[in-house]
Amino acid sequence: MSDASVPNQPDGPQTPRRFSWVFKVLTWTATAACFYLVYIKVDAAAAVEQLTAFDYLVRFFANANWTLWLSLMIPYSVFFFLVDAHATWRVIRWYNAPELRFTSVLPIRASAYILSLVNEQVSKGAMTLYLLRHHKVPGWQALSSMIMLAMVEIYQLLLWSAIGVLLYFELVVAASTTLPIDQILIGVFIAAAAYFPLHILYFRGHLLSHWRFREMDVLSAFRSAPVIDYVLILLFKAPNLLGAVVVYTLALSLFNVDVSFGAMLAFLPVIFLAAALPLPFHAGALVLWTVLFPEYPEIGAFSLVMHTFFVLFNAFIGVLFLPRANRELFDEDTPMGTGEPS
Repeated sequence: MSDASVPNQPDGPQTPRRFSWVFKVLTWTATAACFYLVYIKVDAAAAVEQLTAFDYLVRFFANANWTLWLSLMIPYSVFFFLVDAHATWRVIRWYNAPELRFTSVLPIRASAYILSLVNEQVSKGAMTLYLLRHHKVPGWQALSSMIMLAMVEIYQLLLWSAIGVLLYFELVVAASTTLPIDQILIGVFIAAAAYFPLHILYFRGHLLSHWRFREMDVLSAFRSAPVIDYVLILLFKAPNLLGAVVVYTLALSLFNVDVSFGAMLAFLPVIFLAAALPLPFHAGALVLWTVLFPEYPEIGAFSLVMHTFFVLFNAFIGVLFLPRANRELFDEDTPMGTGEPS
């Protein structure tokens, strides 16, 4: 058979691969640009004191109280894990597995922190696998709960930031030197507030009822959830955000950076939103720190230390739970979880 008789092969498999490479190049380029912008600010501040950027940062970290910082960060990391696992457990019980025990969620949620060091999306697979194996929950249904959790987390950050901006608006205006932060935040808050009632009406079938998008399996949690569920998830997640505001405010004081609780309440949720951008090392948050607190250019390096410790210590928690997580996920003799009172 001649070559001419062989039909052309589709380029389908190559297209996602090319897109993946383009995406990686763009994200790493953007990350490098973020680090360079932070370096420029640090170098300029160092030059004023006739220091190199390296010496400037070494002095900054040398003057920190590391003992108190560790005594602050370790309990908060454990607290964050417990609150995070509890919120995840509640949502899964509501929409996927009513008999799921909280103690069964702990090892799986902890092991996901290890996987998130490599890929945040892969980390979600641990919970999906557990629910499929022990509770016969289809993957799309478990993913639906995770999508709802992600949406409420975004709204939680916006809500607390809005409260912070309302209470400490003068601090936001004072920080709006490089960018009109006050106007940007107010615009985002208005857009988010306008969308939420439309979201509820759409998934209740009262709006755009002819659009079948809502019928997708991965959106089943949105179709099932009453408004009170959104409120409860916000309340379940709130201790982590409020705890983060307190911890970051105290941690900055241990690094001799004077930032008020009000400024942290207004800005930290927005910084966490920037950290969700698909950039390595949370580079979006790194730049935003220096934009929001221009008088402290070294604060970007502080944020990198905070983030690195947090993800590594959470991974350490995952290592402690790993033997049990492996039994839950892969041991065929492990019995299915039974119910417990809520």
